[in-house]
Amino acid sequence: MVKALGGTPPPPVSATPPPDLEYAETIDKGHGRIEIRRLALSREIAYAITSLPRGRAGPDDLLALVRQHWSIENRLHYRRDVALREDASRIRSGNAPQARAALRNTVLRLVDAMPGPLTAIRETFAENRLDAIALEKQGSL
Repeated sequence: MVKALGGTPPPPVSATPPPDLEYAETIDKGHGRIEIRRLALSREIAYAITSLPRGRAGPDDLLALVRQHWSIENRLHYRRDVALREDASRIRSGNAPQARAALRNTVLRLVDAMPGPLTAIRETFAENRLDAIALEKQGSL
């Protein structure tokens, strides 16, 4: 198929890795599981796009960047799902999902200025909704 497109077939796969491969690995234990992440970096093939120079884009650097990205994703997911119960929502039709997302974004923006964990702030505002309205009127949103 490659020849039909005018290209050359890839070289055969070797059982031994090329000598220019660099490796990085992290092992974490938490949430009842062991997570092993491995990254192999070759100077011949790149599977990621980065603006970093080669000296700052070694395997350890790239693995740390990937971990940082997923850390941010996981924190956002925790705030939206666990604290605001987004995944449990059964609202699926019309404009309601977008309206609920806008409300959740408003809540997240409101509590960003508040001290303490999101779940505790949510419970406090649930007990006294006037506090949330007063913060909004002060321009916290």
